[in-house]
Amino acid sequence: MGAQLRVYKRRIKSVTATKKITKAMEMIAASRVVKAQRKVQASTPYATELTRAVTAVATGANDKHPLTTEAENPSRAAVLLLSSDRGLAGAFNSNAIKAAEKLIAKLEGEGRAVDIYVVGRRGVAHFNFRERKLSDTWTGFTDEPTYADAKKVAAPLIEAIEKDTAEGGVDELHIIYTEFVSMMTQTAVEARLLPLSLDEVAKEAGEPDTLRPLYDFEPSAEDVLDALLPRYVESRIYNALLQSAASKHAATRRAMKSATDNAGDLINNLSRLANAARQAEITQEISEIVGGTAALADATAGSDK
Repeated sequence: MGAQLRVYKRRIKSVTATKKITKAMEMIAASRVVKAQRKVQASTPYATELTRAVTAVATGANDKHPLTTEAENPSRAAVLLLSSDRGLAGAFNSNAIKAAEKLIAKLEGEGRAVDIYVVGRRGVAHFNFRERKLSDTWTGFTDEPTYADAKKVAAPLIEAIEKDTAEGGVDELHIIYTEFVSMMTQTAVEARLLPLSLDEVAKEAGEPDTLRPLYDFEPSAEDVLDALLPRYVESRIYNALLQSAASKHAATRRAMKSATDNAGDLINNLSRLANAARQAEITQEISEIVGGTAALADATAGSDK
């Protein structure tokens, strides 16, 4: 019984140490998710106004711009996956990766070649393990992304969309990221960034279904669109990075809280088992004492006779 009691005590000590770690990680994630939420809220007005500007310019352009016109027979697409550098976030990464795999399979089923771009070590490790070729990867900033990081990610994607497919370019640009809905809900979503659908862009920008004002553009609407579209892609990627970071911290907080609660339950169970083992040990000792006393009394009575 003594050996079993020592085993329980060692396990209680180990689980208690783990509980302290998960509790600390929960508190850190809770503080980070609040900061990430504020950044998402701060970036929204800029993204909204830029979207309205792109809509106005694209609507005012006389000729169809190549970045707002769908190819008749698209043959190549780029897919950008936003994952995280770290784990311990429940199903955060697996949900985003599943959505990316589903989109890639859909595009390939429609006859398109797919160039895969990945942000985050978890996504990179997933595709490397399966020996899938990656066009470009970025790591090291998923917890606290900056606009400079978004520009770094957007640069090769904009270059690819501006090239002809015969020269290694792409006809479409898709992004998969995790949208922050609430502290309890984060959803992996897929969106097509380019070519732009003016109706969808106007809807996202909150434009009413009414007549829009007419603008004159200098030097031309096409030149303005050339300058605005890279900013549009960068802002969308930046917002997606912030959404993904907030979702990751929320998922980590939830996972660590669950781990802390489970550790507490395990400690309670082990404490009950340890108490039962201690009680059994005490009972056995009492029984041995009583038995020894009775045997001694019997031996004494026999010698008196």
